[in-house]
Amino acid sequence: MHVVCLTEYLQKITCDIRLGIMLKRLTLLGSALCFWVSLFAHAEPIKLADDAPSEYVVVKGDTLWDIAARFLKSPWLWPKVWDVNTQIYNPHLIYPGDLIYLYFEGDQPKLGRKPRTVVLTPSVKVVSRTAAIPTIPLRDIKAFLNDSDVVSADLYDAAPYILGGKNQRILAATGDRVYARGEPLSDRSQQTVYRPLKPYVDPNTQELLGYELHRVANARVYDAKEGLMTLDIGLNVEEIRVKDLVIPGSETPLETRFMPQSGIELDNAEIIAVLNGVSNIGQFDSVTVNSGVREGLAPGDVYAIYRRGETIRDPKTGEMLRLPSERSGELMIYKVFDKVSYALVMRARDTIKVGDELRVP
Repeated sequence: MHVVCLTEYLQKITCDIRLGIMLKRLTLLGSALCFWVSLFAHAEPIKLADDAPSEYVVVKGDTLWDIAARFLKSPWLWPKVWDVNTQIYNPHLIYPGDLIYLYFEGDQPKLGRKPRTVVLTPSVKVVSRTAAIPTIPLRDIKAFLNDSDVVSADLYDAAPYILGGKNQRILAATGDRVYARGEPLSDRSQQTVYRPLKPYVDPNTQELLGYELHRVANARVYDAKEGLMTLDIGLNVEEIRVKDLVIPGSETPLETRFMPQSGIELDNAEIIAVLNGVSNIGQFDSVTVNSGVREGLAPGDVYAIYRRGETIRDPKTGEMLRLPSERSGELMIYKVFDKVSYALVMRARDTIKVGDELRVP
């Protein structure tokens, strides 16, 4: 009698456990279904350009952004419609002569690639991957990728500075020996000589965001003792001057291939400077924005630019009112520092100025 009761009791426990596991799995499945339904309900629809072609042959000088703009109203969404070929080493590489074509999977537009036809002959031709077209026009940002940097106030204050060269020379170039005051900021022999340009200050909080520097030369540490450094100048971009700073060169490889994606929501993000010194900003101008790694920005982030509405006086009440902001273009982040970033204006529908706001596109 006791054995029968124990058997029934164990069977009941096993049944309860199995029922609990099933309920847990159903709960997880329901949560997953709710997630995907919510995701697709809020997914941004892909809209084709009004004059989108059915196909396009890539030519030298194109960029991925240019090609996507021929097919899509929002060219930064091209990764969502790009039909990658997993058999290709890098499915995002596109070369002049490739055919880009438009097709549909249900209601979803897709972009595919047909490589150019190659006639086989008894010869060998090697095509470098660097011949692939870039995401954005690298020629417009090359100088800022290679020769511009933004450092913190602490690093700026601690950096050694150039005293002069031999025979009290105040200018130096490739092959010269110069002297700097201060302790090296690293034990690496390779250093970079920078010229300070300007500080960046947040217009909303007045926080010092960093100092912009311009690279003028590479240098090698010959000796360093008692607070003095002896440097041999390597390849230089400009002549070295007194008070130029000596900072270790970055060991992080430069990012030259970008995957466009919608940026995250930011608070009080705006353009705070233009890098080529003009007042009115247009397409392919580089600008500085008051957000960086600290705010979660990454190369490839795309933002819509909104020109701040003008302030006018109400003719009846005398009250000062601000008109609504108007969308004036889009930009893409290409180089990110701690508290600021460099961005390239990819499209300008209207005049863009310092102080214009950034919003999720």
